[in-house]
Amino acid sequence: MNTVAIQHQRVLSGMRPTGRLHLGHYHGVLKNWVQLQHEYECFLFVADWHALTTHYEDPSIIEQSVWDMVVDWLAAGISPGSAKMFIQSKVPEHAELYTLLSMITPLSWLERVPSYKDQQEKLKEKDLATYGFLGYPLLQSADILIYKAGMVPVGEDQVAHVELTREVARRFNHLYGREPDFEEKAKQAAKKMGKKNAKMLFKYRKEYQEKGDVEALKVAQALLESQQNISIGDKERLFGYLEGSGKIILPEPQALLTPASKMPGLDGQKMSKSYNNTIALRDDTDNVATKLRTMPTDPARVRRNDPGDPGKCPVWQFHRVYSSADTCQWVQDGCKHATIGCLECKQPIIDAVLMELKPIQDRAREYEGDMSAVKAIINEGNAAAREVARDTLEEVRKAMGIAYL
Repeated sequence: MNTVAIQHQRVLSGMRPTGRLHLGHYHGVLKNWVQLQHEYECFLFVADWHALTTHYEDPSIIEQSVWDMVVDWLAAGISPGSAKMFIQSKVPEHAELYTLLSMITPLSWLERVPSYKDQQEKLKEKDLATYGFLGYPLLQSADILIYKAGMVPVGEDQVAHVELTREVARRFNHLYGREPDFEEKAKQAAKKMGKKNAKMLFKYRKEYQEKGDVEALKVAQALLESQQNISIGDKERLFGYLEGSGKIILPEPQALLTPASKMPGLDGQKMSKSYNNTIALRDDTDNVATKLRTMPTDPARVRRNDPGDPGKCPVWQFHRVYSSADTCQWVQDGCKHATIGCLECKQPIIDAVLMELKPIQDRAREYEGDMSAVKAIINEGNAAAREVARDTLEEVRKAMGIAYL
């Protein structure tokens, strides 16, 4: 039931640098980021350390992949004025928090993360019997907790990683959140809210802790969030006091479920570079048109006058993403009754994809022509991220008793 203070309602998300992005990335991640950046304080990072967990033997591809990906982020509409974009390895506080959290995280927690064995099975050709690969979910936890992110946009397959982060934060707060004279400090902090508000806070706390009234806890948390005249430290202390725990040093994040991308690959499978079925955001016009025109269709339509079934055709999946209801009905009728050919069916898709890509490609060309500006944006983001990360790490060091000198 942990609710983080309102100033900690941040969104944290990252992507491994894989080079130029494709329509699957755009529909599955980037469009969501573009929306979130206007609703929350967003920290978006290039996960280059994570790339090393599976590609440590050939790091030469990482640098160019980083800049290719950042250009595509910017071209897709991520704004440096609305979101902090940075590179993970340029904020070394991630690594220090990762190290400190590793001291308290049971090995069994990492071994039970579903993706640990799944990835080993999928990537059999790689030697993944490394500490880095085993520990990468904890590095993800450090990525999130160093910014006290309130929400982490993930697909269903990544929820387990956020749950691990919650468990790690809970364990950390349990071990290190018990300050000397914690209750007295919490009561002194409550007084700063004013006599009336403090009385209400204590009333709701009693109703929650004695009667299990969850609504009372939510009301108390909302009351606490609205206070403007108490420090962040006091708020964190009072959040823990409400729940009967210690000071909440590392707030537990929530998984912000994102809808699965409906963008198929050219062959009907998931769009992925490993399947060689992608349309890159910066593919030129002729290349995009050729890829779409040569897409496979319903194998039953050998000749123009053979009726087909849109449900068996990868092109239909594109129509479901790009076409209006009227166009979709035209496709259904025309395919089933053989009144349109496959090339006719593909043309609205070609037009729609090219229209979507044009403004992205125009912006990409501008950024490609001024990479110094792109690097300046990232350097600014690195500095902003480090400022927040340092504050969190200072709290963590103090809590763990290693803030001497």
